[in-house]
Amino acid sequence: MSETPVDLGVVTAPSGVLVLGMASWIDRWSELGDPLSVRALATAAHGGGHLHEPADGPSRDWSCEAVAVPAAADRPLKVRAETGESYDGPVITILEIDLGLPWPGDPDGEPIRLGDLPVDRCGMVLGDARALDSFVGLPGESINGLADVRYWGKYEEDAHARFGGERAPQFGGQGPYGRFDLPLAEAHEFAGRLQSWLSEGPGIGLVVSVDAHTHFHLLERAGLTHPLLAGQIEIDGCQILGLGWDPGDHSMRHRGERAWNQVYEVTLEQRGTTTLLRWTIPAEAEEPE
Repeated sequence: MSETPVDLGVVTAPSGVLVLGMASWIDRWSELGDPLSVRALATAAHGGGHLHEPADGPSRDWSCEAVAVPAAADRPLKVRAETGESYDGPVITILEIDLGLPWPGDPDGEPIRLGDLPVDRCGMVLGDARALDSFVGLPGESINGLADVRYWGKYEEDAHARFGGERAPQFGGQGPYGRFDLPLAEAHEFAGRLQSWLSEGPGIGLVVSVDAHTHFHLLERAGLTHPLLAGQIEIDGCQILGLGWDPGDHSMRHRGERAWNQVYEVTLEQRGTTTLLRWTIPAEAEEPE
């Protein structure tokens, strides 16, 4: 399978610590103990490593996981990926971040293994350790008082003719109809009118979704037009990168995540005199043991 390099943009880490973590858990660390930034800064002070729950034992299935490493605080950090073709199109096989720091190991040394991570079906987040303490996840409150309403299904054209809206942008095709960046009250009122119309007329045949503007949703929305579902937003003045995964590809290559030993190595590697963070993901599915 040939691999093609893709520039994904830059992230910034003014705290001097960069985190790569599971999107569905980024806002949950403080519920289980110390905030993410406290754990990440302590780990990075020793060269970097794997963060997980419980901290004093093997990684728990279906729980918080991340990797934290030292990074240059005074410059943008370039992010790139190598890709291959999988079940539903292009996928990331190597994620690579230039940390902007000198190589910490022997000049001709081997890569430094930090641990391994599963591919979260809700995506991954890459960003500054302190900024990610402010991350508002999937079930959280809107950060700006706005929301998006999307609707799709058997009666979507009938609903569009009656209620209007526009197609959500989406790579490789058209997304669902919807109305976007609405005040929360207006978003719920619009969704209510759609539901009432269904109940009084066509019946079952339309899905209506109200998505508050959480950081999770805004990252997901930003990535919809990218072939690798990569999107960027700003949190506390820091550039944050989100990576989505196609549901079909995830179910074929990464099913079961850590519970089925579908985890992938994260390393520090040398390129010239600088240090790279690298996450290597097999291009083919591996059979669980």
